[in-house]
Amino acid sequence: MKSEKTITIFRASPRRNGNTNSLTDVVAQRIAENAPAVNIREFDLSEMTIRPCTACRQCQKDWTTVSCPRWNGDLTDASDDMPQIFEAVTESDLLILATPVYSWYCTPPMKAMLDRLVYAMNMYYGEKRGPSLWEGKKLALITTCGYPPEKGADLLEEGIRRYCKHSKLQYLGMLCCRHMGYGVPFMDEEKQKQAEDFADRLTAQLPG
Repeated sequence: MKSEKTITIFRASPRRNGNTNSLTDVVAQRIAENAPAVNIREFDLSEMTIRPCTACRQCQKDWTTVSCPRWNGDLTDASDDMPQIFEAVTESDLLILATPVYSWYCTPPMKAMLDRLVYAMNMYYGEKRGPSLWEGKKLALITTCGYPPEKGADLLEEGIRRYCKHSKLQYLGMLCCRHMGYGVPFMDEEKQKQAEDFADRLTAQLPG
């Protein structure tokens, strides 16, 4: 039986040293300092192969397990990396989505992952409505954008809020920091403090 708490961070920035990853690094480090016994797993989605969902609904046939014809059955795609993501999600207490805002939403690998998860984890789309296989898990969002958060990240956050409500996940909130321009350094003391405070709040929300 799993006893340790697990946090999984999904990074979806195509730039390893970009703004979103810089912010996420602070959050991850702070959580590790706050809760050294917590297992922190990370995935760099931009380095993975995540095939798009085709809405075939084959995943709805067995309500007891997570399955997808992309990697389970005749349509197995050996290059698809979703199996390890499904496993990580199932084992996690807290999921952290870290993505920059591109055209008012997340980047393509994050969107592909969310689409695959919403079908495979929610047994809502078959002949009868079934359960959510990840009900009760906690989810938080880290993002960066070039506009004020209320204009740059509002649509993304609303989408994630609805996603969580639909999937019966507990949404813990968003950390969003604005980049003021290409010629201006992104990280500063204020953003560092915001990231640390956000990590503190997330740590406090971990199940006892």
